[in-house]
Amino acid sequence: MATKKQFLREYIKAIRDGNAAVFAGAGLSRPSGFVVWKELLRPLAEDIGLNIDEEYDLTAVAQYVRNKSGNRAAINSTILDAYSKNVAMNENVSILTKLPIYTYWTTNYDHLIEEGLHNANRNSDVKIDYKQLSNTKRDRDAVVYKMHGDVEHAADAVLTKDDYAQYERSHPFFRSVLQGDLISKTFVFIGFSFEDPNLDSILGQIRLLLDENIRNHYCFMKKVVQTDDMDDESFGYQKARQDLREEDLKRYGIQTIFVDDYSEITEILRELENAVLANNVFISGSVDFFEGAWEKGKVEELAYKLANQLVKEGFRVTSGFGLGIGSSVINGALDEIYSSRYKQISEHLCLRPFPQGIVDTEERKLKWKKYREDIIEENGVAIFMLGNKMVDGKKAIADGCLQEYEMAKKSKCIIIPIGSTGDAAEIIYNEMKNDKQNYPYLEKYFDILGTEIDIDKIVGAVIEIVKAKRIV
Repeated sequence: MATKKQFLREYIKAIRDGNAAVFAGAGLSRPSGFVVWKELLRPLAEDIGLNIDEEYDLTAVAQYVRNKSGNRAAINSTILDAYSKNVAMNENVSILTKLPIYTYWTTNYDHLIEEGLHNANRNSDVKIDYKQLSNTKRDRDAVVYKMHGDVEHAADAVLTKDDYAQYERSHPFFRSVLQGDLISKTFVFIGFSFEDPNLDSILGQIRLLLDENIRNHYCFMKKVVQTDDMDDESFGYQKARQDLREEDLKRYGIQTIFVDDYSEITEILRELENAVLANNVFISGSVDFFEGAWEKGKVEELAYKLANQLVKEGFRVTSGFGLGIGSSVINGALDEIYSSRYKQISEHLCLRPFPQGIVDTEERKLKWKKYREDIIEENGVAIFMLGNKMVDGKKAIADGCLQEYEMAKKSKCIIIPIGSTGDAAEIIYNEMKNDKQNYPYLEKYFDILGTEIDIDKIVGAVIEIVKAKRIV
């Protein structure tokens, strides 16, 4: 049995390394209102005199339906009716499609994964037919393999025993691609029962090829519990069966995470999302007026060292190119990237300069607000320094920094205000210090953040805070 901590540690690493994948079964779509395979077949089974609850081989039931009618019309109609309806997006799909995961496999006929990717402003390349495998969609940032077909092509959906027997011929290369992904990526299986003969065959081949050198994958499974209407013998049987299934999955490198309730899966995925975002750090600040201890050179040094050390520790820095500090943030990040990060700039630095040239004041406010929301949503950590601007020739607090702070609070970001730099950062610092019980991660750092002007001590404290909040 895998622990939640083990899963989070290894899967977060896979996401950061670009080696994470998702395998989605019918259970992932069920919270949105789509039926699982058993319920899909229930009315068809009743039509031919079978009780679906007494049947274990559902592919055989589908085949009997096909045999009885002489064609696939009833099956195709059932698939269309069940999966063509409009449903609400569920949180599990939303989280999984927002994360920087680039490979999605599914046996589902619905479009939830594609819709989730679209909602996350991601361009998906969907593969339903083997002929699509050789084509690459331009600017794609996720590939969705629908190995059993799609609701819009119900006549070609894989469902009956014949469909499975002919899969190698009707879907050539799909099994090979999946086999390659299972060898090279870390999968999380979600909403999947592991009763699919295609997957079972592929996993078996990988086991034979690699023996003990298989990758770890993960799946979620609800613990068997004894209900009021279940006697000891029935419970013992169900528990023993589940234990045997867990041991069998280990042969394929699939580690089981047991949950007491399916809602726990959502909680784990939320933790996963927060941990992944905690690796993305937004540095907020702007400065038109350099005053006191924070003269221009020192401000630039602080911005440079912050970005440089964050990248050195493996964090991804986002900059809105704030006035007076943006260039230093970029230079600090780039110097570290070019010296030791193999020049993979996008993995370690994200530049988000604000749209310019918008004459209409209200239009600019609305666009900048939306732009700020998008930036904050992509980052789990927000660092605030300085934050002043010129208004009618006089110094004023940068209200954009304060807006970003409110957005960061709403998004439950890790917020780090360098109050000693003054201006908006000082306002944010004072508010957080007065509400310190809600920011326990800052408890031993409030004094440094509020009074320290030694750059190395400030940067050291910030690095300690963000590393402590990162799982891996």
